[in-house]
Amino acid sequence: MKTPITMSELQSRTGAEVGLSRWFELDQSRIDRFAEVSEDAYFIHTDPERAKAEAPFGGTIAHGFLTLSLLSAMSYDALPEVVGKRMQVNYGFDRIRFVAPVPAGSAVRGRFLLSKCERTGPEEATLTYSVTVEIENSERPALAASWIARIWGNFWTAS
Repeated sequence: MKTPITMSELQSRTGAEVGLSRWFELDQSRIDRFAEVSEDAYFIHTDPERAKAEAPFGGTIAHGFLTLSLLSAMSYDALPEVVGKRMQVNYGFDRIRFVAPVPAGSAVRGRFLLSKCERTGPEEATLTYSVTVEIENSERPALAASWIARIWGNFWTAS
């Protein structure tokens, strides 16, 4: 169970790591399900024999967008809960880079650094995270992004 923190405590962590998620398995079954719902069945993701024969990755790889889509689950897992927060929305990204392919069967996790915490209204804050998605047993990350979230609540007075 996460210990809730105040907005002041969160602000004091600007520039520091604020969370690390658990590992998420990206097996072929998950990749195939994502290919179906996203309508992206390109062979490097869905055809192990052809990918091994024709692609430089040694087999199938996860979609970059599948890895990116796991950021929400990773954030629920890793980020502290802010006292007084009512809701949060994804505001977007300033930058996303798919740094290294994620081979089918690998596990990934998210590492979150709080880059910026701004008061943008009486009950609103904009949080910017520098996120790295690591691949288990790999020196190169799967992706690096600057992710922006907006939160609302009575957290400025709770600080």
